[in-house]
Amino acid sequence: MQSRLFFLSGFSGLVYQIVWLRLAFAAFGVITPVISLVLSVFMLGLGAGSWLAGSMLRRWTWSRRGALRAYAAAEFLIGVGALAVPMLFTWGENLLLPAGQTDSVQYLGSSAAIILFAMVPFCLCMGTTFPFMMQAIRGDRGSEGGFSYLYLANVLGALAGTLLTPVALVELLGFHGTLVIGMLANWCAAAVAFRLSLQPDDGAVVEAKPQLPIVSDPPRDSCGICSRFALSILFTTGLASMGMEVVWTRAFAPILLTQVYSFAGLLFAYLLATWCGSMLYRRHLARHKLVSDHVLLALLALAAFGQILAADPRIILPQYWMRIAWLLLSIVPYCAILGYLTPKLIDEHALGRPDAVGHAYAVNVLGCIIGPLLVSYVLLPMCGLQWAGIVLAIPLWMMSGRSLVWLKQAVSSEPRRSQWLPRIAWSAATLCGIAAATVGTSYEDRFAAQGARVYRDHTATVIAGFIDGRKDLLVNGKSITAFTPSTKLMAHLPLAQLPHQPKSALVICFGMGTTYRSLLSWGIDTTAVELVPSVSDAFGYYFPDAEEVRRNPLSHIVIDDGRRFLRRTSQRFDVITLDPPPPVEAAGSSLLYSREFYQLIKPRLAEGGILQQWYPGGDFKTLQAILRSVLAEFPHVRVTRAYDHWGYHMLCSMQPLPERTGSELYARLPEAARRDLVEWSTDRTGESLLDAVIASPVSAAEVISDDPLVIITDDRPYNEYYLLRRIWEWWTGTYVIVL
Repeated sequence: MQSRLFFLSGFSGLVYQIVWLRLAFAAFGVITPVISLVLSVFMLGLGAGSWLAGSMLRRWTWSRRGALRAYAAAEFLIGVGALAVPMLFTWGENLLLPAGQTDSVQYLGSSAAIILFAMVPFCLCMGTTFPFMMQAIRGDRGSEGGFSYLYLANVLGALAGTLLTPVALVELLGFHGTLVIGMLANWCAAAVAFRLSLQPDDGAVVEAKPQLPIVSDPPRDSCGICSRFALSILFTTGLASMGMEVVWTRAFAPILLTQVYSFAGLLFAYLLATWCGSMLYRRHLARHKLVSDHVLLALLALAAFGQILAADPRIILPQYWMRIAWLLLSIVPYCAILGYLTPKLIDEHALGRPDAVGHAYAVNVLGCIIGPLLVSYVLLPMCGLQWAGIVLAIPLWMMSGRSLVWLKQAVSSEPRRSQWLPRIAWSAATLCGIAAATVGTSYEDRFAAQGARVYRDHTATVIAGFIDGRKDLLVNGKSITAFTPSTKLMAHLPLAQLPHQPKSALVICFGMGTTYRSLLSWGIDTTAVELVPSVSDAFGYYFPDAEEVRRNPLSHIVIDDGRRFLRRTSQRFDVITLDPPPPVEAAGSSLLYSREFYQLIKPRLAEGGILQQWYPGGDFKTLQAILRSVLAEFPHVRVTRAYDHWGYHMLCSMQPLPERTGSELYARLPEAARRDLVEWSTDRTGESLLDAVIASPVSAAEVISDDPLVIITDDRPYNEYYLLRRIWEWWTGTYVIVL
């Protein structure tokens, strides 16, 4: 029964982590620091709760009934957090509007404090569950293996949460409905635990014979590794594992892309391998055949360096699915060894004492807190992907080397066969580390070697270079935009459609700066909002007049989340234009397509103002969902195909849009704007470019779906969570791609 409770607890924990992270993006910006903060605060709560519960169990005498009721109370409060945390995020978002741009120290510090305040109380309750349940089962389950028994069930529940949340729950129920499912799982566990506490109890913990065999403590007794060193290992593995998760997310992006299913697949592979390692440990524990800590540490160091080499972008496989499988399989050895080693060390350190379990688990979680922050704010900006992974693996290699010294000191006779495997594995890890540092590479280094400029900050890695015969912009390895007249038309088309002379414009998503530069050619006050600081830093690579544009008194570049800027500013614009980063299914992209986003835009448009929304093409259902979101807020919407029939311009306004021909639109352009429009079009005139767009109208009323659920909202990001729908469309032959 206890394992079922921890299955539910693990399931709800991953549901909350996935959904809270997405809601944090909406509230505080789709930036890497938010990922690191949510992960670190999540772990901070787990560690603090585990430490607190361990201290309480050490200080006072607890009966089985009391421990079960404390566990039930913790699960109930965790369920309360399912709905409380989103409300606190919304409160914090409003509170931080005056805190400056998203790259300011004030904003980063304030947002960290809000996330901490919102999540820690409930994550702290999550951390108390292990020690309280350990106390409750102390008389039923072997004291030596109690933690691993619960840990195994918890990881299995986490696997279920990782799989079901993105694959089914959010798509079917939305974020709010998914959180309700997690809340019900917690409250179900609380009810069952409270019912168990009503069973007869003599008021004291009864020490019974364990059902699993009690295993001696070979690392401390026969091999010379002390408990203090075991705690050091737990801290180091926690730091390295969570830090590597951030590195993997960034390093695998060119192959896995930025979709929610890619991140879920990475997390699922991590947890599945961890569960397999824990299951193997439980079997070895029952058979009295445990792998020594020395062997595990050496293999862990080997797997850490080996994964870096396996992720080398020069390894090319013929099929795309093979590349994905290769990357996910490359982390399996590391995660499986970690799944074996972590519960083993805690079991051996605690010897069944719940207070010791709480303290040991807290030390492990402390490393998990520091890892993401260290990687996001220090290693990735300063060292890049390759060396960030190497720096994280080096402490594991050093720990393994230290354990081998103790192993040698513990054996006074001739070297035994048990020493061969850890020494061979450690030597292999050394060679792999040297290879990773000398001949290994990452996609960043490869582009840099080809002459591209690499810009790194705490938000993302930006690459500006001449790729595949053209100048390209890559963010975290994904191509974002290229030189095309369509990006110029995103400025000139809505400005020329205005019923009056424009005075100001706003572009959300800076990209190469093409649209921004085109807006300025009208001689109007122009503001650009960009989330990633390094993207605007690369402006000069694409345009030789970038510095002149920056010095223009009408030019304003703001580093901020687009939605947050709209809420912060009181300025009104004649035109707001945006080209969300591709693909249209990218994680967080719905925040720039949702109905709530358009509700933020309307007050920021001047009288007769126009919103230009770009859709790059893709799933026809997604186009329908975007159109329904737009039409729900704007009574006048005009949709036209791009000049080359690749993508769609959506012009949206609260007032009727005047009907104009291409020549009439061209006549409204200032001379500088006319030159800008044809800058890259040697074979076409500006008038013909506008004619090509006007000549390809699309009837929004005919395209929009009859299904009212085909709409993008903040709660139901239709474009991001699509797997079940698309499987059905493939099955029925109704899947349609539009260009």
